[in-house]
Amino acid sequence: MKDITVVIVTWNTKDLISNCLRSVHEGMQDMNHEVIVVDNASTDGSVAMVRSEFPGVQVIANDTNRGFGAANNQAFAVMEGRYALLLNSDAVVTEGAIQELYRFMEDHADTALACGQLLNEDGSRQNSMAPFPTLLTLLSNMSLLEYLFPRRFPSKRYIHKGPVEIESAIGACILVRREAMEAVGVFDERYFFFFEETDWAYRMRLAGWKIYHVPSALIYHLQGKSVGENIRSRMEFYRSRYQFFRKYRKAPYVSMIYAVIVSRLLINWVLTLLGNIVTAFTREGLRSKWTVYSQLIVWHLKGCPEPSR
Repeated sequence: MKDITVVIVTWNTKDLISNCLRSVHEGMQDMNHEVIVVDNASTDGSVAMVRSEFPGVQVIANDTNRGFGAANNQAFAVMEGRYALLLNSDAVVTEGAIQELYRFMEDHADTALACGQLLNEDGSRQNSMAPFPTLLTLLSNMSLLEYLFPRRFPSKRYIHKGPVEIESAIGACILVRREAMEAVGVFDERYFFFFEETDWAYRMRLAGWKIYHVPSALIYHLQGKSVGENIRSRMEFYRSRYQFFRKYRKAPYVSMIYAVIVSRLLINWVLTLLGNIVTAFTREGLRSKWTVYSQLIVWHLKGCPEPSR
C-alpha cells in the first residue's frame, strides 16, 4: 500500500496542472506515493500533455464534465494510499509541505483531514480554513466575527504558530485519512463543484473526527483559476450552498437563508444600478456587476435551476 495518493481533478487547465504536477514530483520524491489525474473532458490538450510529460501519472479521462466531487470519487475507487492528498490544478506545493501534513496526520490518529497555509502568488496569505455556513455567518460581517471571536472563527487575520483545530478547510490542498473516508463515505456527488469539502468535513466532525490547519505547510494557490469566475460558477456556488442547508437544516431555516441571500442580491442590484446611473453607464466594472446581479436574481426567481454545463 502507498502512503499517499495524490488526486488532481482538472478541466481545461493545461498550463496550471503542469506546474502543479512538477511541484508534486519535486516535493515527494522521498515518499511512497502515486498520482492520479482525473480530467473532466478538457478540450485544451490537458490529457495528452499529462500522458506525454508525466508518464508515471495515472490518468482517468472522462467524456463529460462530471464535476469535482464525482471526479475525485473515481480516483478514490482505485487509490492505493493510506491518505489522499487532494490538490487543485492551480496549486503549487512548496518543499516539505506535504511531509508536514503527513507527519501531523501520522501523529494525530483522531484527525480525519488537515490543510496547510494557502498563499497568493506574491506570498501573502489566503484564507485556508472556513467555518460551517450558518444564518449568523450570512447575516454578519465575517471580518468582524473573525476579529471579535478569533477562537471561534480562526482565519488568516492571525498568524498561527502551530496547528489549530478548525471546522472546515479550503479544498485547494487537503490531506485526508483513508480510514475516515471509509467511515463517512466519499464526496456527495450532488455538489458539482462547491461545498463538497465542507459537506465532507461536516460529516467527519459529526462522526467524531477532528479537522486541523497546519500553518507550516505552505501551498501557492492561484485562487479561482481552476474554476473560472463566470456567471455559471456563481450559480453553482449558490446552488451548492442551498444543497448544504437543505441536507442538514429544516425547511424554515433554509427559507430564511434563501430570503437573506435574495435580499442581499436585491440591495446590491439597486446600489450598482444607482452607481451606473450616476456614471451614465460608462464604467465597465459597474455595468458588469449590475449584469451579474440581474442574472442571479432572475435565476433565483426561476427556482435556481441547475446551470447548463
